[in-house]
Amino acid sequence: MKNEPKIIFEDESLLVIDKPSGWITNEADTAVGQPVVQTWLSKNLKYPISNNKLIRCGVVHRLDKETSGILLVAKTPEVFEYLQRQFKERKVEKSYIALVHGKIENKVGEIKAPVGRLPWKRDRFGVLAGGREALTKYIVSAYYKGKGKSDYYTLLKLYPATGRTHQIRIHLKYLGFPIVSDEFYAGRKTSRKDRIWCPRLFLHAGSIKFSHPVKGKLVEFDSGLSSDLLSVLKKLDKIIYT
Repeated sequence: MKNEPKIIFEDESLLVIDKPSGWITNEADTAVGQPVVQTWLSKNLKYPISNNKLIRCGVVHRLDKETSGILLVAKTPEVFEYLQRQFKERKVEKSYIALVHGKIENKVGEIKAPVGRLPWKRDRFGVLAGGREALTKYIVSAYYKGKGKSDYYTLLKLYPATGRTHQIRIHLKYLGFPIVSDEFYAGRKTSRKDRIWCPRLFLHAGSIKFSHPVKGKLVEFDSGLSSDLLSVLKKLDKIIYT
């Protein structure tokens, strides 16, 4: 299979893998016939919990189907619990890269707005009174210009302090700068136009930092933008570096 997950790091306790866009993280009834990271782990790698469906073959967290980048995989139930606890206690630091519509003038900022499932559309989430606390910080990396007079884009590095479903996508929509090619939150007309030149959601999980379950020290791993997203940027004119 083309574009299989790549192992960035491996030791006796865990794996750090680079998930390609188009891969679903966990097995589900709706994932039949599609590439799934959990299935790939159980078929291709042999370690103590590689076939344990109860704890997702060791997959500690998840990425949306079209989001590429870093995933953590535990090799034992003890490591799985240890890493999940770090996520729950917000001790894991993650960063993402996204290209959004518009020019964000504030080069450093944060978005703090509660996120919840929309009562009138249960497969969607949004900023919702009574939703769960959510905080995303960001730094502008660069500005780009498209072909149209008003086609400006901002490349961002994002730091979610919480891990709500679709948090980054929702927060950027809420700020007024939806992610390029986001079929859920950018609007149908906008995303359809985007997909002519950017065939998938422009969101990449670029780095992760956490306490190693055996060594006890902080470790950090990085994943550069995938080749398909780099190709998208080449179609635009970079106008400002920050």
